[in-house]
Amino acid sequence: MSTGAWIFIVILGVLLGAVGGFFLARRYMMNYFAENPPISEEMLRNMMMQMGQKPSERKVKQIMASMKVQNKKDKKKK
Repeated sequence: MSTGAWIFIVILGVLLGAVGGFFLARRYMMNYFAENPPISEEMLRNMMMQMGQKPSERKVKQIMASMKVQNKKDKKKK
């Protein structure tokens, strides 16, 4: 094979690897955030207190459950 063909194969391999790596990393992060939402119950309590609401345990659990349901709906759409 000539040098030009080798250069073409190397560049093609690098491009395919970069594109493949991007999509694999994207899928991994989407699954990670679906399983581990970036908002915790403690953060939710603090936000409610800042808004002037008294955060009851029932209300916090209800909001967290609705966030998980919404997350599953978004995942099904994609």
